Formats: sequence, C-alpha cells, structure tokens
Amino acid sequence: MSTVDRAPGILLGLACGDALGRPVEFRSATQIKREFGQLDEMIGNGTHKQPAGTITDDTELALRIARSLVEQKEFDGADVAERFVEWYRSGPFDIGLMTADALQRIENGMLWDEAGQEVWEERPEGQNAGNGSVMRCAPYSIAFSEDPDQLLSVSKASSRITHADPRCTYGCAVLNLTLAGLLHGEDEPLRRALNRVRSEAPEELVEALDPVAKGASIDTLRNSGYVIHSLQTALHDAFAADSAEEAIVTAVNRGGDTDTIGAITGAVAGARFGAGGLPDRWLETIDEREELIDLALELHEISTS
Repeated sequence: MSTVDRAPGILLGLACGDALGRPVEFRSATQIKREFGQLDEMIGNGTHKQPAGTITDDTELALRIARSLVEQKEFDGADVAERFVEWYRSGPFDIGLMTADALQRIENGMLWDEAGQEVWEERPEGQNAGNGSVMRCAPYSIAFSEDPDQLLSVSKASSRITHADPRCTYGCAVLNLTLAGLLHGEDEPLRRALNRVRSEAPEELVEALDPVAKGASIDTLRNSGYVIHSLQTALHDAFAADSAEEAIVTAVNRGGDTDTIGAITGAVAGARFGAGGLPDRWLETIDEREELIDLALELHEISTS
C-alpha cells in the first residue's frame, strides 16, 4: 500500500472515529450496549445533538493545523494558534477545558508558546494532562514524515499551545512518530517511536505504551480523557484489530471519551489500512471528507519536497 492511500487514511480515519463517537460521548459501555447493542453506524442527535457524521473539536482543530501547514509550508506556531483562536471565537459546541483556557489567554494577548504553559502550571495534578493535543496532532505526521527529528520537535511545540505537560507533548510525539512509521510501512512503528524518545519522555507514558508495542494483553484499558489512558487504549485497539472498522468500533463502544479515543484510534487504523479500508457508508456522512483528502495529499507533497 502506498503513502498516497495511507496519508488520506490518517485524516479520514480521525474524522470517522470522531464522528462515530460524538453522539455517545460520556456514556458508559453498558449504556451504549443497552441502547445500540453495538454502535457501528453514524447516528444523529445524542451528545451535542448534531446530525449524523458531524465532527467535533478533534477534527476541527486537526483541519486548522493542516490548513496552516499547507499554506505556510512549515510549522508556524503563531499561525496555528491564531487559527485555533478564530475557531474558539466561533462558539464551537465541543471544546476541552484546557484548550478553552489557553485560547482565551492567547485571544487576550498572551504569546502562543506561553499560554499553555501557564494553564498547565495553574492546574492541579489530575486536571493538567488531558488528551486535547494528541487528538488533533496527526497532520504533522504526514507533513514531516521524512524528518523524524523535526516531527518530534513540532509535535511537542504544537502541543504546548494548549497542553504543555510532558505527558501531552511526548504523547503527541509518540503518536506522530508511530503514524509516520506506518506511512513508511514499518513493521513495529510504535516500538521504534518509543525507542526514539525513551531516554527523555515521561516514564509513565513509556511504561503504558511498551506493552502495546509488544502486543501484550492488557487487563484494563481505560476510556477517560487522561492522555495516558487515551493513547494506551487507542493504540491498543488500532493495532489489535483486523480492519479499520473493527478498530474504531471497538474503541467507541468502550464508552467514555468516545470521540477523542475514536479519533486517535481512527488515525492509526487509517494509516494501517489506508483510506480504502474505511467504510464508504461512514465517509458519505462526513461533509469534510473531500477537504480532508485534499489536505492529506498536499501534506504528503510537503513531506517529499
């Protein structure tokens, strides 16, 4: 499979997981099973009361990163932050607490690379390492897939716009290095990603993802918005599945932070199985699908230029 199919698969998979999970966000696995048996179709209403196929902040912010990269031909933190603030001003129906706090400060004049740090420092442990930056970071994995060192650097810098905790910054780096490895057809992309950051990344992050990289059975996979939980569960489901659909459906039906865990799972599954591995019936409901494909191909061109 070529990167021309895998690259769009990343962004389309992210959107599919996001949109499938949106209507059941915050519900438990038991509640989802009771109402749907297994949720494997795009549905309307539910959480946030939106039409079937509606994306949330996960894909909305990824789109803004992708547009910035395509127009600037490089990572421009100030430009990305400005696009985030423009989105924030539009009154989105779904936005994370740390993201909202940081973007409000940037809107009020704080520098893009200082706001997230201040928000992080003010929040107590347990409220300072959400998944709001890992959910959106996938476009970098395409644009900088040929330069792992730069990919590592920009992934961390972009995270710091809203999420400066090292668990978040290195979480973005590990995810993007894994996605880039999948783009290149590597056999063990997560293991290689972890080895690249092992000496400097938070120990908790590495210890949570090492078993996933080894294909080990994990007794408890959690579905909260904590970045460690989200990455461990999403990566596990994405690599354990035999198809992109199976991966995303498994992740979403766990309940909890379904849109974001679904989005991360979808990005990885989309890289594994390509755009052609995603169900047409899902893609047809997503209004942004053509732009996502176009942006992915343009990001791929940046990586090879």
